[in-house]
Amino acid sequence: MTRSSTPSLVIAGIMAVTASQAGADLVVLQYHHVSDTTPSSTSTTVSLFRDQLDLIEELGLEVVPLQQGTERALAGELEDTQQIAITFDDAYLSVYDTAARMLDEKGYPYTVFVNTDAVGRRDYMTWAQLEEFRDDSSVTIANHSKDHGHLVQRPDESRQAWRQRIELSLDGAQQALDEKLGTQAPMFAYPYGEYSEPLEAMLDERGWYGYGQQSGAIGQTSDGTRLPRFPMANTYGQIENLETKLTSRAFPVDAAKLPDGVISENPPTLTFPLPETMSASRLSCFASGQGRVDFTISDAGDVVVSAPKPFDSRRFRYNCTYPAGDGNYYWLSQQWLDLSQPED
Repeated sequence: MTRSSTPSLVIAGIMAVTASQAGADLVVLQYHHVSDTTPSSTSTTVSLFRDQLDLIEELGLEVVPLQQGTERALAGELEDTQQIAITFDDAYLSVYDTAARMLDEKGYPYTVFVNTDAVGRRDYMTWAQLEEFRDDSSVTIANHSKDHGHLVQRPDESRQAWRQRIELSLDGAQQALDEKLGTQAPMFAYPYGEYSEPLEAMLDERGWYGYGQQSGAIGQTSDGTRLPRFPMANTYGQIENLETKLTSRAFPVDAAKLPDGVISENPPTLTFPLPETMSASRLSCFASGQGRVDFTISDAGDVVVSAPKPFDSRRFRYNCTYPAGDGNYYWLSQQWLDLSQPED
């Protein structure tokens, strides 16, 4: 796998397609807890989770295993069949106690990303429970690092020390999953959704797909080491806005050419080409906590987005959407990371 595995001529052809001809893509949903008693910021209530699954069924969307769906979406093989993949980060106990039963009732496959040092701790699944999941053909177990640390190189960290730390986290977790469960899925979910180009390169060296926490769908123009997922916690997964996310399309811009998310200025500037078939008047862009933001069009025809004021959080996003026809939207999400802000 390479950072840009889709040939440039293919991407150019995709970008020339009009919005009304949008096909189907893969939308990946990201969960942590499914519970009424765990912290709301990382939890989806049981009733909301049930309503989300019901809506997927009502819309007639196909729920598929993550790796299969990712590979087909990147290859442009989905045609008119919109697909959904369901993922859980951290292997919390509520996934085993609550979510699994509800997913089994629907016959929906799902993926659990495991930070291996946490297995067996309070509120986390045990290795025995993960063995049950391993033996279930509808469940995939994948890597979420060894210690759930912040994996982007720290400002005061040497390149050598950083690389040693990341190798221990990535490969240590993969070794534990192999030894305990015999699983080697080539997929990785970035802790906190934080990634950088050097970290992406380390996943690429291993032939792994990398999944973040920025919004959007996976399609032919997506990049295999910075794949989007829609967070589904209580704040973001409400039913009134969910259909728009479930039916979203990958924005027809080569994601491999979007900037590294580690910022050097605050607020950062995002520049990306607007396909000739798209009108700037129909594009909408938003910034975390600042709502809709203005953009300009450069002499080269590129969209230039910059928030009106600096951000005071470690992670934030620019989201841009464009009508794709039939009430659906192309969705581009650029995650930013401010290393001057403290780690969680």
